[in-house]
Amino acid sequence: MSDKEKQQRKEKRVVKVPSNGRGKDTTGRTKDSISTVSYIDELGHHDDNARLAPTMENTYQMGPYKRFPAKAATDILKDVLTSYLQEEKYEVEWSQKMTKTLCEVIRARMKELMIPRYKIVILVHIGQLTGQSMQISSRCLWDASNDTFASYSFKNSSLFGLATVYAVYFE
Repeated sequence: MSDKEKQQRKEKRVVKVPSNGRGKDTTGRTKDSISTVSYIDELGHHDDNARLAPTMENTYQMGPYKRFPAKAATDILKDVLTSYLQEEKYEVEWSQKMTKTLCEVIRARMKELMIPRYKIVILVHIGQLTGQSMQISSRCLWDASNDTFASYSFKNSSLFGLATVYAVYFE
């Protein structure tokens, strides 16, 4: 490629594109305006921001590569509830704070499992043991082939604790 051709490639080119304008063109009709489009024909002068954003392709993945390990989740729930509630006595204000703490600890432990494409929902209930009964239920849209849950119940002489983790597959 000669120096003249290189120089021509580097030059900024201006193309005038007529549109419906107010001026007159060669046929005698009036035009609204003339648009100007400019570009550089040299490689390497592209927008840097376009290269920073990754382009994601569709995976067409309809199921998980790795299933959520319900057994490991149950072991985590058992460990957390036992270690935090073993020696505690029931108090109203304490139980409100403790449910939030337990949820955060369980969430952190579930993230350590590094299971991709699952949304995790954690519920913790703490109540006083006074001879009463209690029923806890939940409802949601469920895909039985991919979604799962783990639950563990703990009791000591003063209180009970119930923790449930729902793992919902996210396509």
